[in-house]
Amino acid sequence: MPMAELTLPDGVRLHVEAHGPADAPVTVVLLHGWCQDRRTWQHQVAALHVLGARRPRVITYDARGHGRSGATNLSGATLSRLGDDLAEVLRRHAPTGPVVLGGHSLGGMTIMEFAHSHPEVFADRVAGLFLVSTTAEGHTHTQYGLPSRLAALMRAGETVGAGLLARSGPWCPHRALLPALRPAVRWLLFGDECDNEALELAMRSFGRASLRSIGGFRPSVGAQQRLETLAALADVPAAVLVGERDRLTPPPCARSIAEALPFADLSVLPGAGHMLPLERPHEVSAALTAVVDRATPARRRKAKRGAVTQLEKAA
Repeated sequence: MPMAELTLPDGVRLHVEAHGPADAPVTVVLLHGWCQDRRTWQHQVAALHVLGARRPRVITYDARGHGRSGATNLSGATLSRLGDDLAEVLRRHAPTGPVVLGGHSLGGMTIMEFAHSHPEVFADRVAGLFLVSTTAEGHTHTQYGLPSRLAALMRAGETVGAGLLARSGPWCPHRALLPALRPAVRWLLFGDECDNEALELAMRSFGRASLRSIGGFRPSVGAQQRLETLAALADVPAAVLVGERDRLTPPPCARSIAEALPFADLSVLPGAGHMLPLERPHEVSAALTAVVDRATPARRRKAKRGAVTQLEKAA
């Protein structure tokens, strides 16, 4: 498994990992969520690894301020900067060929920001989208599974707290408090059932995210509105997945995304929460594999020929 360090234009170092053949017909780039890291996708990387001749190249990386990547300054803790970071990862590690972009939570929002800020590159390169437990409407639908008034109070407290954390710097004192935080993290991120190994990985990833990363990204995450950007991506094969009991990006978030993407398949997984790649690995891997199959050049050419034939028959 080749690993590399990519230094971004502002000096932040990204930890990047590549899996699979460099000459694969498709490259899959998987982006993790807020306060998590590339390991969120470990089951999907393994599933794509065993596809044989259909095996894609897979790139995962830790976003700035997360995992094994370097700390970000406060001005760099924005979705806009994350979108630019994705553009740089593609330029350096997947410079040619079709790409499938997959994003969980913050990772999905990063993909939307990339599409907004780099529309020409997106149109030229992206052959498929995989959006999991994410939103194009900031915190519009976020209720934390609570009544509206209580959710509004919680959001206000979260916003104030995020501002304080953002100014606290690139350190991780909360790591020592992880055992005490475990019940809250389990309630917030997972649904009816929770595998202990999945929860432990989510906790460890959270412990590696700095206070600046926990708080700094909050304003741009809450404010993002990218449904119009998605509506311009009409011909991109896509899958949109969400857990029925997702407290952070509930099903209305996924439905609005699917409505904006005419070629998207929407799946609402019963009883599941926010951490679908870890919580429901088999369903997520199967959906990702289906998008990768649709994005391969041979399948896309066949689909286009079929569409032309249908139009000729209709005429």
